[in-house]
Amino acid sequence: MGNTIKDLFAVIEQRKEDKIEGSYTCYLFEKGIDKILKKCGEECTEMVIAAKNENREDIVNETCDLIYHILVMLVELGVGVEDIEEELVKRTQKQLNLKKIHVTNKDS
Repeated sequence: MGNTIKDLFAVIEQRKEDKIEGSYTCYLFEKGIDKILKKCGEECTEMVIAAKNENREDIVNETCDLIYHILVMLVELGVGVEDIEEELVKRTQKQLNLKKIHVTNKDS
C-alpha cells in the first residue's frame, strides 16, 4: 500500500485543523467521538456481511470505508499512524520468534 494510508491520514489530520464546509471528514469531527465510533461499527458490520456473501467488490469497498473511519478515530484520539505501524512491526518480529509446541500423547 506504500504511503497511501499515511497520505490519507495526513489529509484527515488537515481536515481536523482546517474546517472545510461540506467535508464529510469535518462533519465527523464536529459530531465527535460517538458519531465516529458509530460509523466504525457500521462499516465493520458491512464489511463482515460483504465477506460472508463473498462479494469481492463489496469486500474491497467496505474495507476501505472501515479503514477510513478507523483513521478518523485515530486522529480524533491523538493516536498516530506511526504508533500503529510500530506495533505491527513488533508483532511481525514476534511471529519470527515462534515457540516450539510440545505435543504429548496421553496413551503412551
